[in-house]
Amino acid sequence: MKFMVDCMLGKLAKWLRILGFNAAYLNKAEDGELLLLARREKRVLLTKDQELLQSAAGLPSLFVESDDWQEQVTQVLDAFRLRDRAKPHSRCLGCNVELKRIPKRMARNLVTPFVFERAVSFAICPSCGRVFWPGTHFEDMDLKIGQIFRKKTEPKEKRPMTGGISRNRREG
Repeated sequence: MKFMVDCMLGKLAKWLRILGFNAAYLNKAEDGELLLLARREKRVLLTKDQELLQSAAGLPSLFVESDDWQEQVTQVLDAFRLRDRAKPHSRCLGCNVELKRIPKRMARNLVTPFVFERAVSFAICPSCGRVFWPGTHFEDMDLKIGQIFRKKTEPKEKRPMTGGISRNRREG
């Protein structure tokens, strides 16, 4: 599943990428451009903007209810039943491309000697060349991922659909 995330939901886009989901995010795009790209690339629109949601007629979309990024991620995972499809740490956080694992020996000239000696695995973004490894921030990210997967949203009363085939928590 591919997402188009509106400019009010940057942290949601980042965490969807951390979880391995394809989440396009343009922080300065106009509504028309977002809708055009979402339709062209067959993406589900995630938004906090009621007007944008109404303009998305016929486009799969979800109105994101919370201002808290963890609750936002939980809502998306539950609304689209994605908990079993997450692949944490498999996507570039910058350009949204799937990472390629590389043997440690190939990372020698791509990272500092300190990182090379301590990291056990490496991955590279084939698009931007950024190198990833399980560093000190990795444990904190995994703790937050664990918190997200322990949370499950409580069903709310069914809301009318807006913008064509938008989804809410109780619909599948």
